[in-house]
Amino acid sequence: MEHKKDKFPWLYLLLLSSVTFMGILSELVPSGILPQMSEGLGVSYSSIGLLVSIYAIASAVGTIPLITLTMSMNRKKLLTILMFIFGVSNFIIAVSSSYMLIAAARLAGGISAGVLWPMVSAYAMRLVPSNLQGRAIAVTMSGTTLGLGIGLPIMTAIGTEFGWRIAFGVLSAIIFIIAILGQILLPSVKGEKRTTANSPFTIIRNKSVVICLVVTLLTIMAHYGLYTYISPLADNLGLAGGIKLASILFGVGTIISVVLAGKVIDDHLGSLTVFMLTLAFGSMFLFLGFKGMLFVSHITFLLWGVSFGALVTMFQAAVTRQVETGKDVATSLQSSTFNFGIVFGSALGGTVLEHLSVFHLIYVTIVLLVIPILLSIFSKKTFWQKDSNGRQSKIEQAV
Repeated sequence: MEHKKDKFPWLYLLLLSSVTFMGILSELVPSGILPQMSEGLGVSYSSIGLLVSIYAIASAVGTIPLITLTMSMNRKKLLTILMFIFGVSNFIIAVSSSYMLIAAARLAGGISAGVLWPMVSAYAMRLVPSNLQGRAIAVTMSGTTLGLGIGLPIMTAIGTEFGWRIAFGVLSAIIFIIAILGQILLPSVKGEKRTTANSPFTIIRNKSVVICLVVTLLTIMAHYGLYTYISPLADNLGLAGGIKLASILFGVGTIISVVLAGKVIDDHLGSLTVFMLTLAFGSMFLFLGFKGMLFVSHITFLLWGVSFGALVTMFQAAVTRQVETGKDVATSLQSSTFNFGIVFGSALGGTVLEHLSVFHLIYVTIVLLVIPILLSIFSKKTFWQKDSNGRQSKIEQAV
């Protein structure tokens, strides 16, 4: 039975945000304790980096078929199963000395993540009235932002101070606790019967869905092509405070972004999307025009974080507005595209950096953002729909 009340269900959605918090940590913790894992397992840095890539690729490839296969399952039951797979995966990593077994555990975790990301957004949407669905996604996905800005530094500190196995053990224990709390507290929500209307092949023929996916792919490639190499960017700018301060400012910006999105996304998705994309575009020019200038570059890292933090929320809200049924499948298409954007963007950034300077990555980011900005402005049916109460902002009416 779906639990939809006018009162915003903060408890349920904060619990779901803890799920996304742990999901992003499960993916990225190896990158924060790479030297420790490399030494402990007796393998190269690149082999540990491969553990991150395995997870991301498995998530990207497995998302669409697995969401389709699990569509009819009860959402609460499915979430519990996925969380226990995450918990077992991280526990295996904590106790195993076999690189191959750890790689297999990462593969299982990545496949589970491919189902989790789109499913948890659709779950959140079914707990609120239609006019609050954007906010529900924002709150749920805030876990990813807090995971990057707060959780990852904490887990990295645990791994470096007490050992990388302790870090994965802590991760596993918390995931099991959240799984149990979810089973006790979250309302039961039925799955959706598979039909022709909600199949991936039908949804992908929706022009507005395709526009959302194109905007997602190019925007994520633009951001991650540079963000993957944020450390050399800070170094080349000669930023006072270095990468540590750059990361803090970026993280604060992402938190501001999520709070802003939660307040306006249901009524002004089009305005929010254009604002975030043009803010990213402008931030890149600030990097180029004021290379390393005191305060200006610091503010630019903050603004870049603001343009970055709400991307998951915006794009998932946008794609779900394009379909009446099969919202899980629509978000799976978006989630898979998002992950491929990370993979392609990081690879493109690495290729550029291998032959040119980090500042050329900024130019690549600017070029990649042009088409998403134009599509967000002129695709009226995709981003500038009336909200659920039939209202439009004055800006939206003018578009």
